[in-house]
Amino acid sequence: MEKVVNFGIGFLAGRPNVCKIINNYYKTLLQQVATLEEEMKIKLTIFILYDLDYLYVERLEFYNIKPEVYGNIEIKYITPEDIEEEKKILQSRYKYRKEDVDLFLGKGYARARNSIMYFALKRKIDYLYFWDDDEYPVANVKNGNIIKWEEQEDLIMHIRGMQNADITMGYRCGVMSPIPYFEYNEEIRKIDVKNYIDAISNEAVSWEKVEDSRNKGNGLGYADEKVLKDKAFYEVEKLGTKNWVLASGICLNLRNIEKIPAFYNPPDARGEDTFFSIGLKNSKVVQVPTYHFHDGFLKYTNIIKNRYPKKLDRIVYEGDMSIEERFLKASAGWIKYKPLLIYLTDKENYRSIIKETKEKLKLSIPKMNQLFCSYDFKCLLVEIEEYDKNVEKHYEEYISTNNIWNRLKKDILK
Repeated sequence: MEKVVNFGIGFLAGRPNVCKIINNYYKTLLQQVATLEEEMKIKLTIFILYDLDYLYVERLEFYNIKPEVYGNIEIKYITPEDIEEEKKILQSRYKYRKEDVDLFLGKGYARARNSIMYFALKRKIDYLYFWDDDEYPVANVKNGNIIKWEEQEDLIMHIRGMQNADITMGYRCGVMSPIPYFEYNEEIRKIDVKNYIDAISNEAVSWEKVEDSRNKGNGLGYADEKVLKDKAFYEVEKLGTKNWVLASGICLNLRNIEKIPAFYNPPDARGEDTFFSIGLKNSKVVQVPTYHFHDGFLKYTNIIKNRYPKKLDRIVYEGDMSIEERFLKASAGWIKYKPLLIYLTDKENYRSIIKETKEKLKLSIPKMNQLFCSYDFKCLLVEIEEYDKNVEKHYEEYISTNNIWNRLKKDILK
Protein backbone atom coordinates (compact mmCIF):
# COMPACT_ATOMS: atom_id res chain seq x y z
CA MET A 1 0.00 0.00 0.00
CA GLU A 2 1.19 3.50 -0.82
CA LYS A 3 1.91 5.74 2.16
CA VAL A 4 -0.60 8.36 3.19
CA VAL A 5 -1.77 10.58 0.33
CA ASN A 6 -2.60 14.09 1.49
CA PHE A 7 -5.42 15.17 -0.80
CA GLY A 8 -6.50 18.80 -0.69
CA ILE A 9 -9.67 20.30 -2.12
CA GLY A 10 -9.42 24.03 -2.71
CA PHE A 11 -12.54 26.18 -2.77
CA LEU A 12 -12.16 29.75 -3.97
CA ALA A 13 -15.48 31.01 -2.65
CA GLY A 14 -17.29 34.22 -3.43
CA ARG A 15 -20.70 32.77 -2.57
CA PRO A 16 -21.86 31.03 0.63
CA ASN A 17 -23.17 28.27 -1.67
CA VAL A 18 -19.82 26.63 -0.93
CA CYS A 19 -21.13 25.53 2.48
CA LYS A 20 -24.08 23.72 0.89
CA ILE A 21 -21.72 21.91 -1.46
CA ILE A 22 -19.45 20.72 1.36
CA ASN A 23 -22.31 19.78 3.70
CA ASN A 24 -24.09 17.73 1.05
CA TYR A 25 -21.14 16.03 -0.64
CA TYR A 26 -18.77 15.26 2.22
CA LYS A 27 -20.25 11.76 2.69
CA THR A 28 -19.70 11.05 -1.00
CA LEU A 29 -16.07 12.13 -0.63
CA LEU A 30 -15.60 9.84 2.37
CA GLN A 31 -17.15 6.94 0.48
CA GLN A 32 -14.68 7.46 -2.35
CA VAL A 33 -11.81 7.52 0.14
CA ALA A 34 -13.07 4.23 1.60
CA THR A 35 -13.20 2.68 -1.88
CA LEU A 36 -9.47 3.35 -2.31
CA GLU A 37 -8.45 2.06 1.14
CA GLU A 38 -6.91 -1.16 -0.15
CA GLU A 39 -4.62 0.82 -2.45
CA MET A 40 -3.76 3.87 -0.37
CA LYS A 41 -4.67 5.78 2.75
CA ILE A 42 -6.05 9.21 1.92
CA LYS A 43 -6.14 12.15 4.30
CA LEU A 44 -8.59 14.84 3.15
CA THR A 45 -8.16 18.56 3.77
CA ILE A 46 -10.61 21.15 2.47
CA PHE A 47 -9.24 24.67 1.98
CA ILE A 48 -11.78 27.51 1.88
CA LEU A 49 -10.57 30.92 0.77
CA TYR A 50 -13.50 33.31 0.76
CA ASP A 51 -13.82 36.71 -0.91
CA LEU A 52 -16.08 39.02 1.07
CA ASP A 53 -16.10 41.63 -1.69
CA TYR A 54 -17.57 39.39 -4.41
CA LEU A 55 -21.18 39.63 -3.16
CA TYR A 56 -20.53 41.74 -0.05
CA VAL A 57 -21.83 39.04 2.29
CA GLU A 58 -20.98 38.63 5.95
CA ARG A 59 -17.97 36.52 6.90
CA LEU A 60 -20.06 34.20 9.10
CA GLU A 61 -22.00 32.98 6.05
CA PHE A 62 -18.91 31.05 4.95
CA TYR A 63 -18.74 29.18 8.26
CA ASN A 64 -22.03 27.26 8.03
CA ILE A 65 -20.30 23.88 7.89
CA LYS A 66 -22.00 21.04 9.76
CA PRO A 67 -20.19 19.77 12.90
CA GLU A 68 -20.07 16.22 11.49
CA VAL A 69 -18.03 17.49 8.55
CA TYR A 70 -15.38 18.81 10.94
CA GLY A 71 -15.39 15.42 12.65
CA ASN A 72 -14.41 13.60 9.46
CA ILE A 73 -12.49 16.06 7.26
CA GLU A 74 -9.94 18.69 8.17
CA ILE A 75 -11.26 22.13 7.24
CA LYS A 76 -8.69 24.88 6.76
CA TYR A 77 -9.97 28.42 6.25
CA ILE A 78 -7.60 30.84 4.55
CA THR A 79 -8.70 34.21 5.88
CA PRO A 80 -7.63 37.68 4.75
CA GLU A 81 -5.69 37.91 8.02
CA ASP A 82 -3.87 34.63 7.28
CA ILE A 83 -2.75 35.96 3.93
CA GLU A 84 -1.55 39.28 5.33
CA GLU A 85 0.38 37.48 8.07
CA GLU A 86 2.04 35.23 5.52
CA LYS A 87 3.05 38.24 3.45
CA LYS A 88 4.78 39.73 6.51
CA ILE A 89 6.65 36.47 7.14
CA LEU A 90 7.86 36.31 3.55
CA GLN A 91 9.07 39.90 3.71
CA SER A 92 10.84 39.61 7.05
CA ARG A 93 12.20 36.04 6.97
CA TYR A 94 12.85 35.56 3.25
CA LYS A 95 13.37 39.20 2.19
CA TYR A 96 10.62 39.33 -0.45
CA ARG A 97 9.59 42.77 -1.63
CA LYS A 98 6.12 43.96 -0.67
CA GLU A 99 5.14 44.43 -4.32
CA ASP A 100 6.10 40.80 -4.99
CA VAL A 101 4.02 39.24 -2.22
CA ASP A 102 1.12 41.56 -3.09
CA LEU A 103 1.30 40.42 -6.70
CA PHE A 104 1.25 36.70 -5.84
CA LEU A 105 -0.94 36.35 -2.71
CA GLY A 106 -4.36 37.85 -1.97
CA LYS A 107 -7.90 37.90 -3.30
CA GLY A 108 -9.04 37.86 -6.89
CA TYR A 109 -9.18 34.85 -9.19
CA ALA A 110 -5.48 34.20 -9.76
CA ARG A 111 -4.01 35.43 -6.48
CA ALA A 112 -6.59 33.45 -4.50
CA ARG A 113 -5.70 30.26 -6.37
CA ASN A 114 -2.01 31.00 -5.84
CA SER A 115 -2.73 31.49 -2.14
CA ILE A 116 -4.46 28.10 -1.93
CA MET A 117 -1.52 26.46 -3.74
CA TYR A 118 0.89 28.20 -1.39
CA PHE A 119 -0.88 27.08 1.81
CA ALA A 120 -1.38 23.57 0.41
CA LEU A 121 2.33 23.25 -0.37
CA LYS A 122 3.22 24.45 3.12
CA ARG A 123 0.93 21.76 4.60
CA LYS A 124 2.60 19.09 2.44
CA ILE A 125 -0.50 18.36 0.34
CA ASP A 126 0.29 15.85 -2.42
CA TYR A 127 -2.66 16.48 -4.75
CA LEU A 128 -4.67 19.70 -4.82
CA TYR A 129 -8.09 19.63 -6.46
CA PHE A 130 -9.74 22.97 -7.33
CA TRP A 131 -13.53 23.02 -7.01
CA ASP A 132 -15.60 26.17 -7.60
CA ASP A 133 -18.63 27.15 -5.55
CA ASP A 134 -21.03 26.82 -8.50
CA GLU A 135 -20.16 23.28 -9.61
CA TYR A 136 -21.63 19.95 -8.54
CA PRO A 137 -20.15 16.45 -9.09
CA VAL A 138 -22.99 15.11 -11.25
CA ALA A 139 -23.42 14.50 -14.98
CA ASN A 140 -26.56 15.11 -17.02
CA VAL A 141 -26.94 12.68 -19.92
CA LYS A 142 -29.67 13.49 -22.42
CA ASN A 143 -31.53 10.74 -24.24
CA GLY A 144 -34.28 12.28 -26.36
CA ASN A 145 -36.39 14.33 -23.95
CA ILE A 146 -35.21 12.39 -20.89
CA ILE A 147 -32.30 13.48 -18.70
CA LYS A 148 -30.44 10.84 -16.73
CA TRP A 149 -28.39 12.12 -13.81
CA GLU A 150 -25.26 10.28 -12.68
CA GLU A 151 -23.28 11.05 -9.54
CA GLN A 152 -19.56 11.30 -10.24
CA GLU A 153 -16.63 9.71 -8.44
CA ASP A 154 -14.46 12.70 -9.16
CA LEU A 155 -11.96 12.18 -6.36
CA ILE A 156 -11.31 8.57 -7.41
CA MET A 157 -10.92 9.46 -11.07
CA HIS A 158 -8.49 12.27 -10.41
CA ILE A 159 -6.38 10.11 -8.08
CA ARG A 160 -6.31 7.34 -10.71
CA GLY A 161 -5.20 9.81 -13.38
CA MET A 162 -2.71 11.48 -11.06
CA GLN A 163 -0.53 8.37 -10.92
CA ASN A 164 0.86 9.35 -14.32
CA ALA A 165 0.28 13.09 -14.60
CA ASP A 166 1.33 16.52 -13.41
CA ILE A 167 -2.24 17.79 -13.76
CA THR A 168 -5.58 16.08 -14.30
CA MET A 169 -8.68 17.76 -15.67
CA GLY A 170 -12.30 16.65 -15.82
CA TYR A 171 -15.19 17.56 -18.09
CA ARG A 172 -17.89 20.17 -17.64
CA CYS A 173 -21.61 20.08 -18.38
CA GLY A 174 -24.56 22.30 -17.48
CA VAL A 175 -24.40 26.05 -18.05
CA MET A 176 -21.37 26.17 -20.30
CA SER A 177 -20.78 29.91 -19.99
CA PRO A 178 -22.44 32.93 -18.33
CA ILE A 179 -23.97 33.97 -21.65
CA PRO A 180 -27.79 33.97 -21.66
CA TYR A 181 -29.88 32.57 -24.47
CA PHE A 182 -30.67 35.15 -27.18
CA GLU A 183 -33.90 34.90 -29.16
CA TYR A 184 -33.22 36.55 -32.48
CA ASN A 185 -35.85 39.03 -33.65
CA GLU A 186 -36.17 42.56 -35.01
CA GLU A 187 -34.83 43.98 -31.77
CA ILE A 188 -31.72 41.79 -31.63
CA ARG A 189 -30.48 40.21 -34.84
CA LYS A 190 -28.10 37.30 -35.20
CA ILE A 191 -25.40 39.61 -36.59
CA ASP A 192 -25.70 41.86 -33.53
CA VAL A 193 -25.02 38.96 -31.17
CA LYS A 194 -22.22 37.68 -33.41
CA ASN A 195 -20.49 41.06 -33.37
CA TYR A 196 -20.68 41.14 -29.58
CA ILE A 197 -19.45 37.56 -29.08
CA ASP A 198 -16.64 38.12 -31.59
CA ALA A 199 -15.58 41.17 -29.60
CA ILE A 200 -15.46 39.46 -26.19
CA SER A 201 -14.17 36.15 -27.61
CA ASN A 202 -11.18 34.34 -26.20
CA GLU A 203 -9.71 30.83 -26.13
CA ALA A 204 -12.88 29.43 -24.49
CA VAL A 205 -15.62 31.66 -25.88
CA SER A 206 -16.24 31.98 -29.59
CA TRP A 207 -19.20 32.64 -31.86
CA GLU A 208 -19.02 29.08 -33.18
CA LYS A 209 -19.13 27.54 -29.69
CA VAL A 210 -21.91 29.81 -28.45
CA GLU A 211 -24.06 29.22 -31.52
CA ASP A 212 -23.45 25.47 -31.44
CA SER A 213 -24.45 25.32 -27.76
CA ARG A 214 -27.52 27.45 -28.50
CA ASN A 215 -28.68 25.21 -31.34
CA LYS A 216 -27.95 21.87 -29.68
CA GLY A 217 -28.99 22.49 -26.11
CA ASN A 218 -30.47 25.96 -25.67
CA GLY A 219 -27.11 27.12 -24.35
CA LEU A 220 -26.73 24.14 -22.02
CA GLY A 221 -24.21 21.33 -22.21
CA TYR A 222 -24.87 17.64 -21.61
CA ALA A 223 -22.48 14.90 -20.56
CA ASP A 224 -21.24 12.44 -23.15
CA GLU A 225 -22.47 8.99 -22.16
CA LYS A 226 -19.55 7.41 -24.00
CA VAL A 227 -17.09 9.22 -21.72
CA LEU A 228 -18.88 7.89 -18.64
CA LYS A 229 -19.17 4.36 -20.03
CA ASP A 230 -15.65 3.91 -21.43
CA LYS A 231 -13.91 5.61 -18.49
CA ALA A 232 -10.93 6.39 -20.71
CA PHE A 233 -7.98 8.52 -19.65
CA TYR A 234 -5.94 10.35 -22.25
CA GLU A 235 -3.13 12.87 -22.40
CA VAL A 236 -4.05 16.40 -23.47
CA GLU A 237 -1.66 17.90 -25.98
CA LYS A 238 -0.94 21.39 -27.29
CA LEU A 239 -1.72 23.07 -23.99
CA GLY A 240 -1.92 26.85 -24.21
CA THR A 241 -2.26 26.79 -27.99
CA LYS A 242 -5.12 24.48 -28.97
CA ASN A 243 -6.28 23.04 -25.63
CA TRP A 244 -6.82 24.78 -22.32
CA VAL A 245 -7.54 23.75 -18.74
CA LEU A 246 -10.34 25.21 -16.64
CA ALA A 247 -9.49 26.58 -13.21
CA SER A 248 -12.15 24.40 -11.56
CA GLY A 249 -12.15 20.65 -11.98
CA ILE A 250 -8.37 20.38 -12.22
CA CYS A 251 -6.08 18.54 -9.84
CA LEU A 252 -2.44 19.56 -9.35
CA ASN A 253 0.29 17.07 -8.51
CA LEU A 254 2.22 19.07 -5.95
CA ARG A 255 4.77 16.26 -5.78
CA ASN A 256 5.82 17.51 -9.22
CA ILE A 257 5.73 21.13 -8.15
CA GLU A 258 8.36 22.14 -10.71
CA LYS A 259 5.78 21.38 -13.44
CA ILE A 260 3.07 23.57 -11.86
CA PRO A 261 3.09 27.23 -13.00
CA ALA A 262 1.46 30.16 -11.23
CA PHE A 263 -1.96 31.60 -11.96
CA TYR A 264 -2.16 35.16 -13.23
CA ASN A 265 -4.80 37.55 -14.47
CA PRO A 266 -4.62 41.29 -15.17
CA PRO A 267 -6.18 43.41 -12.40
CA ASP A 268 -9.92 42.65 -11.97
CA ALA A 269 -9.87 40.44 -15.07
CA ARG A 270 -10.49 36.74 -15.64
CA GLY A 271 -8.19 34.44 -17.59
CA GLU A 272 -6.31 32.93 -14.67
CA ASP A 273 -6.72 29.44 -16.13
CA THR A 274 -5.81 30.74 -19.60
CA PHE A 275 -2.43 32.07 -18.53
CA PHE A 276 -1.92 29.01 -16.33
CA SER A 277 -2.44 26.85 -19.45
CA ILE A 278 0.16 28.80 -21.40
CA GLY A 279 2.70 27.74 -18.76
CA LEU A 280 1.93 24.02 -19.18
CA LYS A 281 3.93 23.31 -22.33
CA ASN A 282 6.34 21.04 -20.42
CA SER A 283 3.74 19.49 -18.11
CA LYS A 284 1.77 16.29 -18.58
CA VAL A 285 -1.99 16.91 -18.41
CA VAL A 286 -4.40 13.96 -18.37
CA GLN A 287 -8.15 14.20 -19.06
CA VAL A 288 -10.10 12.01 -16.65
CA PRO A 289 -13.64 10.65 -17.18
CA THR A 290 -15.59 12.64 -14.64
CA TYR A 291 -17.95 15.61 -14.91
CA HIS A 292 -18.91 18.67 -12.93
CA PHE A 293 -22.27 20.32 -13.57
CA HIS A 294 -21.65 24.06 -13.87
CA ASP A 295 -24.46 26.13 -12.35
CA GLY A 296 -23.14 29.51 -13.40
CA PHE A 297 -26.29 31.45 -12.53
CA LEU A 298 -27.16 29.32 -9.43
CA LYS A 299 -30.50 28.35 -10.97
CA TYR A 300 -30.17 24.64 -10.16
CA THR A 301 -29.00 24.57 -6.55
CA ASN A 302 -31.54 21.81 -5.72
CA ILE A 303 -29.14 19.45 -7.50
CA ILE A 304 -26.94 19.70 -4.40
CA LYS A 305 -29.72 17.94 -2.45
CA ASN A 306 -30.11 15.24 -5.15
CA ARG A 307 -33.30 16.84 -6.45
CA TYR A 308 -32.70 16.50 -10.14
CA PRO A 309 -34.81 18.46 -12.64
CA LYS A 310 -36.58 16.53 -15.37
CA LYS A 311 -35.66 19.25 -17.83
CA LEU A 312 -33.22 22.13 -17.96
CA ASP A 313 -34.59 25.48 -19.00
CA ARG A 314 -32.47 27.82 -21.07
CA ILE A 315 -31.12 30.85 -19.27
CA VAL A 316 -33.06 33.87 -20.52
CA TYR A 317 -32.43 37.45 -19.49
CA GLU A 318 -35.90 38.96 -19.52
CA GLY A 319 -36.74 40.49 -16.17
CA ASP A 320 -33.83 38.93 -14.27
CA MET A 321 -31.35 41.58 -13.22
CA SER A 322 -29.00 38.99 -11.71
CA ILE A 323 -28.49 37.42 -15.14
CA GLU A 324 -27.79 40.83 -16.66
CA GLU A 325 -25.25 41.57 -13.94
CA ARG A 326 -23.53 38.18 -14.27
CA PHE A 327 -23.33 38.52 -18.05
CA LEU A 328 -21.84 42.01 -17.90
CA LYS A 329 -19.34 41.00 -15.20
CA ALA A 330 -18.24 38.03 -17.29
CA SER A 331 -17.96 40.18 -20.41
CA ALA A 332 -15.85 42.73 -18.56
CA GLY A 333 -13.65 40.00 -17.07
CA TRP A 334 -13.06 38.56 -20.53
CA ILE A 335 -12.44 41.86 -22.32
CA LYS A 336 -9.89 42.84 -19.67
CA TYR A 337 -7.66 39.86 -20.34
CA LYS A 338 -8.10 39.71 -24.11
CA PRO A 339 -5.23 42.13 -24.87
CA LEU A 340 -2.72 40.06 -22.87
CA LEU A 341 -4.01 36.82 -24.40
CA ILE A 342 -3.47 38.16 -27.92
CA TYR A 343 -0.11 39.66 -26.94
CA LEU A 344 1.10 36.25 -25.74
CA THR A 345 -0.38 34.08 -28.48
CA ASP A 346 -0.53 36.26 -31.62
CA LYS A 347 1.68 39.27 -31.07
CA GLU A 348 2.25 39.75 -34.81
CA ASN A 349 -1.48 40.44 -35.36
CA TYR A 350 -2.08 42.12 -32.01
CA ARG A 351 -2.90 45.59 -33.29
CA SER A 352 -5.33 44.46 -36.01
CA ILE A 353 -7.19 42.10 -33.63
CA ILE A 354 -7.58 44.78 -30.96
CA LYS A 355 -8.75 47.27 -33.56
CA GLU A 356 -11.39 44.82 -34.81
CA THR A 357 -12.45 44.12 -31.22
CA LYS A 358 -13.07 47.81 -30.57
CA GLU A 359 -15.02 48.20 -33.82
CA LYS A 360 -17.30 45.27 -33.06
CA LEU A 361 -17.92 46.54 -29.55
CA LYS A 362 -18.98 49.92 -30.96
CA LEU A 363 -21.40 48.16 -33.33
CA SER A 364 -22.94 45.78 -30.80
CA ILE A 365 -23.03 47.65 -27.50
CA PRO A 366 -26.03 49.85 -28.48
CA LYS A 367 -27.96 46.62 -29.15
CA MET A 368 -26.94 45.16 -25.79
CA ASN A 369 -28.08 48.32 -24.05
CA GLN A 370 -31.49 48.02 -25.74
CA LEU A 371 -31.89 44.53 -24.28
CA PHE A 372 -30.36 45.07 -20.86
CA CYS A 373 -31.90 48.06 -19.15
CA SER A 374 -30.20 47.86 -15.76
CA TYR A 375 -26.58 48.21 -16.85
CA ASP A 376 -24.59 50.19 -19.40
CA PHE A 377 -22.36 48.01 -21.57
CA LYS A 378 -20.42 51.06 -22.77
CA CYS A 379 -18.04 50.40 -19.89
CA LEU A 380 -16.49 47.66 -22.05
CA LEU A 381 -15.16 50.29 -24.46
CA VAL A 382 -13.41 52.01 -21.58
CA GLU A 383 -11.98 48.70 -20.37
CA ILE A 384 -10.56 47.60 -23.72
CA GLU A 385 -8.82 50.96 -24.12
CA GLU A 386 -7.35 50.75 -20.62
CA TYR A 387 -6.13 47.17 -20.88
CA ASP A 388 -4.78 47.67 -24.38
CA LYS A 389 -2.76 50.61 -23.10
CA ASN A 390 -1.35 48.54 -20.21
CA VAL A 391 -0.76 45.24 -22.00
CA GLU A 392 3.04 45.41 -21.69
CA LYS A 393 2.76 46.14 -17.98
CA HIS A 394 0.47 43.13 -17.54
CA TYR A 395 2.89 41.00 -19.54
CA GLU A 396 5.68 41.95 -17.12
CA GLU A 397 3.41 41.09 -14.17
CA TYR A 398 2.67 37.70 -15.72
CA ILE A 399 6.38 36.94 -16.01
CA SER A 400 7.08 38.27 -12.51
CA THR A 401 4.31 36.18 -10.96
CA ASN A 402 5.85 32.98 -12.27
CA ASN A 403 9.33 34.08 -11.19
CA ILE A 404 8.04 34.73 -7.67
CA TRP A 405 6.32 31.33 -7.59
CA ASN A 406 9.48 29.57 -8.74
CA ARG A 407 11.38 31.19 -5.89
CA LEU A 408 8.63 30.44 -3.37
CA LYS A 409 8.65 26.73 -4.25
CA LYS A 410 12.30 26.51 -3.21
CA ASP A 411 11.85 28.54 -0.03
CA ILE A 412 8.78 26.58 1.11
CA LEU A 413 10.41 23.20 0.47
CA LYS A 414 13.72 23.99 2.22
